Amino acid sequence: MNKVDKTILNCEIEINAPIEKVWALWTTPEDIKQWNSPNIDWLTTKVENDLRSGGAFLFAMALKDGSLNFDFTGVYDEVKINELISYTLNDSRKSTITFTAGSPVKVVETFEADKNQPIAMQKEFCQAVLDGFKKYVEG
Repeated sequence: MNKVDKTILNCEIEINAPIEKVWALWTTPEDIKQWNSPNIDWLTTKVENDLRSGGAFLFAMALKDGSLNFDFTGVYDEVKINELISYTLNDSRKSTITFTAGSPVKVVETFEADKNQPIAMQKEFCQAVLDGFKKYVEG
């Protein structure tokens, strides 16, 4: 697939919390299980997170009714504490999450869309997860 075929999506949030707290809750497996879902119908059942360049991750996600589940897996390309996480998914799509310290902290997720899924659905899913993360951190 060449660059022309790729659709890049962006989602962002602003969080009223210190950057250290935002980073810790974004990267800790037990916390990820609490916030990593787009709505109350989903849950994250398992998280493995080796947060370093070359480290792998797995977020097992499922609908609570058991009708659908998937593993979100990949390898970290670059990790800069409190600043940046970039990774490549197992299907070769790339994603970058930037954390900008301030009041509020800004979190921006940029990712290559899956060409097999509706673009609007992917953007809504990502934004809903970010919104849930904000609620978790600020709550």
